[in-house]
Amino acid sequence: MNTTAMSTKSQPQPLAGLRVLDLATLFAGPLAATLLGDFGAEVIKVEHPGKPDPSRGHGPAKEGVGLWWKLLGRNKRAITLDLSKRGGRATLLRLAATADVIVENFRPGTLEKWDLGWAELSAANPRLVLTRVTAFGQFGPYAHRPGFGTLAEAMSGFAAITGEPDAPPVLPPFGLADSIAALATAYAVMTALAARDRTGEGQVVDMAIIEPILTVLGPQPIWYDQLGYVQERTGNRSANNAPRNTYRTADGDWVAVSTSAQSIAERVLRLVGRPELIDEPWFATGAGRATHADVLDAAVGDWVAVRSRAEVLAEFEKAEAAVAPIQDVRDVMEDPQYQALDTITTVADPELGPLRMQNVLFRLSATPGAIRWTGRPHGADTDEVLTELGLTEAQRQALRAEGAV
Repeated sequence: MNTTAMSTKSQPQPLAGLRVLDLATLFAGPLAATLLGDFGAEVIKVEHPGKPDPSRGHGPAKEGVGLWWKLLGRNKRAITLDLSKRGGRATLLRLAATADVIVENFRPGTLEKWDLGWAELSAANPRLVLTRVTAFGQFGPYAHRPGFGTLAEAMSGFAAITGEPDAPPVLPPFGLADSIAALATAYAVMTALAARDRTGEGQVVDMAIIEPILTVLGPQPIWYDQLGYVQERTGNRSANNAPRNTYRTADGDWVAVSTSAQSIAERVLRLVGRPELIDEPWFATGAGRATHADVLDAAVGDWVAVRSRAEVLAEFEKAEAAVAPIQDVRDVMEDPQYQALDTITTVADPELGPLRMQNVLFRLSATPGAIRWTGRPHGADTDEVLTELGLTEAQRQALRAEGAV
């Protein structure tokens, strides 16, 4: 059961009172809004009446209901508005006047084409934070190109260093760049809101998906700038330490070993019965060990290969050396550490019943977040939200007649 939700019933969440309009689709912008909603922000998902967020149809579905949406749309109220219609534009401006944050990912110039750019939105609400999430940012030679996270994974250098040295570059099989950008966007929103607390004025957040992934790739630019060094593909190995690889156990499973710390490397070599290697001059540094990865991989791999995964994990734990099983989602769902953290929690859904999904991103001791509900049906909350906005039944019907909702 959703223990996080239970524990917060009588406690105010840290972002309670914050209103976020999520106009974005696929995937960075919407996920950023989800992260805000998980900690109490009121998130209103605004979708086109005839073209719902494509994430509703991404991946497997159950009984015609997209499961990805149940995760991405959680803690959001769902309404429809066609922003290109006169009534849709006017309604969004009314909503903007009540909001703290708008998250959008249209190509640069699209909101301006609808007379919904920063000039109009900030006039409606000077305290508004307009968060613009696009592949390439709001300016520059690529700004108007269509783009997705895959292009960021390619452009940033991530794909170039991923994979085996003699094999093609590898793209991740999931939305890595989008997810990193979502985390960065949520941080950017909170930074802009902190500034607003001091100045009283909102501002524009310009988030380019090609940028945050560069940050998590580490010091590659400064290495190249100062040394001309270009990181190459090394597979599971590292240029900075060894042994660092995946190793197959006697029962056909796999484990991953990391020795980023010198003390851990020494413990691993003692464990696998090769303490003499510790005395080699090259063993004294991570870079030195990396140049002898073949020797170290053989030492660890031979030891692992004649033991079951359970035995390997137990012996590494006893030796206080760093190891983890290579797990697929079936293992993740049963992993005792994830269970202890309630990382995969159970949430009730009115359409599909109990659902297991990732819990909120982190734990706060006094004001924790919670999954209050799962992704709602397309437009499920339109009438309720517009009524709260002050629109009469006749006005709502007029919007429907126009095709604006």
